Amino acid sequence: MNFFVFSSGLASRDLIAGSSVYFPPLFKAVVIGFFIWLILHRLLRDWMYSGDIWHPTLMDLSLFALCVSSGMLMLALG
Repeated sequence: MNFFVFSSGLASRDLIAGSSVYFPPLFKAVVIGFFIWLILHRLLRDWMYSGDIWHPTLMDLSLFALCVSSGMLMLALG
């Protein structure tokens, strides 16, 4: 009996190899960005939740995106 899952020409092996190549740098950037975000969120929390600038949730989400981007930049430069 020939099982389709164990065929040698499947794209799933390429997918598994590709995920091991591309996933860790992004995961590292998210982890580094999360720790940067923890520090900045603690420092800017009162200012963000006062509501003077923007909606607090959107400000928090945009701050997290900036922190992950800076984490990726730190990984790329050094």
